Amino acid sequence: MADTEAGGVTKSDEPDDTSTQRARQADRHVGARIRERRLMLGLSQQQLASMIGVTYQQAHKYERGLNRISAGRLFEIAVVLAVPVSWFFEGLQESGESQPLGMRQRMCLELARNFAQITNEKHQEALSQMARALAAQSQGRPVD
Repeated sequence: MADTEAGGVTKSDEPDDTSTQRARQADRHVGARIRERRLMLGLSQQQLASMIGVTYQQAHKYERGLNRISAGRLFEIAVVLAVPVSWFFEGLQESGESQPLGMRQRMCLELARNFAQITNEKHQEALSQMARALAAQSQGRPVD
């Protein structure tokens, strides 16, 4: 488009495809991190939605990166999920691409979620001791 003196739109006023694509990738990354943290805490989408004062559908759209999250809403989500706002951006590359969750990371998330649901402290301690022993054995260290 041509620049006009009457306040017309110039080409530089329009977002380019690269920046739009990076923004969408960032929205998807933040949504995936929200979902990751929600699952770590064992919350349903409905529970999260209720806690942040939106509908289930809106929470779903946030997690999928279909709807942008305002700064204020992201702050509220961070408070509810007990993480700093910066946590949602961890793993986001400058190109706007996120690093995919590997199988190991998924297992760690599932392990953390399941561990948090164990109400018996003795069972939690036994599981923790077993994990320490297996880790020490894997690294060739003596068990503490």
